[in-house]
Amino acid sequence: MGAEITQILIMLGIGAVAGWLAGILMKGAGFGLIGNIIVGIIGSVIGTFVGGILSVNLGLGPLLGTLVWAVIGAVILLFIIGLVKKAV
Repeated sequence: MGAEITQILIMLGIGAVAGWLAGILMKGAGFGLIGNIIVGIIGSVIGTFVGGILSVNLGLGPLLGTLVWAVIGAVILLFIIGLVKKAV
């Protein structure tokens, strides 16, 4: 049970950092803690999917590699959201 809690906390931490970094890259600011976590977690799913399709191994280790793919996915997510907002 302790390992599951640790994994959840690591996932939330990576999500928060990834969302914050993506927010800075895309618009110059983060989205608050909860917003960063949500953007980062969704970005992690997108980044993992894209990384799997491209079959790219970043060679950064599991934690840093996950963070990089989460940021890439979060940037993709924010880009798509920006396109939808402009269209509406």
